[in-house]
Amino acid sequence: MSTIRDERSIAQLVGDSISELTKLVQNEIDLARAEIVQKLSRGTAAAKLIVGGAIFLTPGIVLVLLAVAAELTALGLSQPLAYLFSGLGALMIAGALVWIGMSRLSPSALKPSATLDQIRQDKAMATELIR
Repeated sequence: MSTIRDERSIAQLVGDSISELTKLVQNEIDLARAEIVQKLSRGTAAAKLIVGGAIFLTPGIVLVLLAVAAELTALGLSQPLAYLFSGLGALMIAGALVWIGMSRLSPSALKPSATLDQIRQDKAMATELIR
């Protein structure tokens, strides 16, 4: 039985290591790019929700507020107070929609966390290999 020995020079081993490191860095860049595109897509979708909510909410809220004000007036409340209470209700609803949209645009929601975790793992692995 013959033994095949893989005797590579130090230069070849260093060259292979550099080649593998280059591939690893390129993979990390590709991962970061894909994750950033995904996060931007999520941010765009959140902005569309905010705009859509504002567009479709406005006419509906106006009609509901007029109905509420009319009912409050029918119950004996003065017209200005009825409109005030209706307006305050609309402001609360609008604030909730804006808050939900803004929470989806927060920096923590858009952070490329998978890429950062992978880079930490690669750094730890490279540090361990160097030792």
